[in-house]
Amino acid sequence: MSLLRAKIQDVFNEPACEKNRGKDAKARKKGCSKPLTPGAAAGGCAFDGAKIVLQPITDVAHLIHAPLACEGNSWDNRGAASSGPTLWRTSFTTDLTELDVVMGQGERKLFKAIREIKEGYGPPAIFVYPTCVTALIGDDIEAVCKRAAEKFGLPVVPVNAPGFVGSKNLGNKLAGEALLEHVIGTVEPEEAGPYDINILGEFNLSGEFWLVKPLLDRLGIRVRACIPGDARYFDIACAHRARAAMMVCSTALINLARKMEQRWDIPFFEGSFYGITDTSEALRQISQLLVKKGADPEILGRTEALIAEEEAIAWKKLAAYRPRLEGKRVLLNTGGVKSWSVVHALMEIGIEIVGTSVKKSTVEDKERIKQILKDDNHIFEQMAPRELYAMLSEHKADIMLSGGRTQFIALKAKTPWLDINQERQHPYAGYDGMVELVRQIDLAIHNPIWCQVREPAPWDCQPAVREGLPRTKSETATLHAVQEFAGTTAGDLSEC
Repeated sequence: MSLLRAKIQDVFNEPACEKNRGKDAKARKKGCSKPLTPGAAAGGCAFDGAKIVLQPITDVAHLIHAPLACEGNSWDNRGAASSGPTLWRTSFTTDLTELDVVMGQGERKLFKAIREIKEGYGPPAIFVYPTCVTALIGDDIEAVCKRAAEKFGLPVVPVNAPGFVGSKNLGNKLAGEALLEHVIGTVEPEEAGPYDINILGEFNLSGEFWLVKPLLDRLGIRVRACIPGDARYFDIACAHRARAAMMVCSTALINLARKMEQRWDIPFFEGSFYGITDTSEALRQISQLLVKKGADPEILGRTEALIAEEEAIAWKKLAAYRPRLEGKRVLLNTGGVKSWSVVHALMEIGIEIVGTSVKKSTVEDKERIKQILKDDNHIFEQMAPRELYAMLSEHKADIMLSGGRTQFIALKAKTPWLDINQERQHPYAGYDGMVELVRQIDLAIHNPIWCQVREPAPWDCQPAVREGLPRTKSETATLHAVQEFAGTTAGDLSEC
C-alpha cells in the first residue's frame, strides 16, 4: 500500500499539467478530483478508469481479482473496436467469495486463475486488477504476479488501481503508470524507422481510428502503438522506439506522454481528429515533429497535398448539409477533448453552439473553447438535469449532443438527441467522420417523429365533428373514451 500511495502522490504532482503547476504544495497533494462517496463509486472509481484505458488492448487477458460484481459492473463499458483479436471481449475474474476472504484464499485463487488462463488461452500477457475488497484484505498481487510470470514464462502485469483510491481519471493515470513500469520498453522492435509515431489517449470508439490511420499510411507514417485503441501487447512494449507522439485525450494519459518524453526523448503534442480543420492541423504537427526528429522534410509537402485533397472532398460532401443545418442551435453536454474539438467542427459548417460543458476538461481545453466561442456565457462546468430540461423544453437548442446518461432529458423535452460519447454507434473522427457526424445531426433534427411527438395528446383534444352531421359510432365511442379517461364532460373539452 505504501508503494501505491507513492504512485498516487506522483500522479497528483503532474508537471505537464498547467492547472497543477498553479497550485501550492498543499493543494497539489489533494489532486483534482472530489472525494468519492462510499458506496457511490460505481462507474467512476479508479478501478473503472484503469479498465477503460487498458481493456482495449485486444490480445491481453484482463483478470479481475475480486468478487464477481466488481467485474460485472466494469466489463465492456466502452465501445472500442478490434481489427483482430477478441480475447479482450472475454471476462475473467477470480470470483472471490466470503469464504475465500475469511480463509485467506485470495492469493492462492489468483495464482490458480493465472495458470488456467495461460493454459486455456495462451495470451501474450495477463493484466491483473485488484479492487477495493482484495486491496483492503491485503492480497499482495505484485508478489503473485511476479511469481506467476517466472513460473509460466509470460508477462503478468499488476494494475494497482483499487476503486477506493480515487476517481476514474486517477485510475486512467495509474493504468499509464502500470504500462510504463511493466510493459513499455520491455521488447525491442524488429525495425524502427524515422516515421514511427505513437497515438496516446485514442480509444478507437466505433472504429474511429480506422478512419484516421489510412491518412497516416498514405504519408508513410507508421503507428508504432495506438494506446489503447485496437492495441496489441507487443506493439505497446515496443512503443519506446517511436520518434514522436500525439496526445488525443490529455486528461487520461498526460503522465504517460510526459514520462515517455523524459525517458526516451519522444516529443508529443495535444491535438484532435474531430473536425476538418483540427484533423488537418494534427497531420501537420505530426509531420513537423517527425522532421524535427530527423525525417526527410519532403513529408511536409506531401502532407499539405494530402490535406488539400481530403479537405476538398469533405467540403464538397458537407455542402449538401449546410442549407439544412446552418443556424441550427446545438447544446453539448460532454467533456474533455470533445468539449472544444466538436465545437470547432460544428461551427465550421455554420451550426450555432448555445452551450458546452467543460466537465473533465483541462485548463488548455477551456482556453481553446474561449478562443473559439469568444463568449464565456456559453461555457458551463456542470448543468443539473433540471436546468438541461428547462433549456431544452424552452426550445433554446435544436438538438443536444451528450452521453447516454442524459439522453432521456432530451427525449422528455421532445428534443432531438445524438450520442457523442463512448457508447456511440458511428465513428466521427477524421474527414469522413466529420461528414458522418453532420449526417447524423441532420437525420436527428429532421426526423419526422419530432413533429408527431410534439402534437397534443388525443385525450387533450375533442374529436372533430362534421358540421351539420350526426356523429358516427366511431366518433361517439372515441369521445366517450376520452371523457372517461380525462374525467370530464364534453363541455369541458376544448377544440384542438
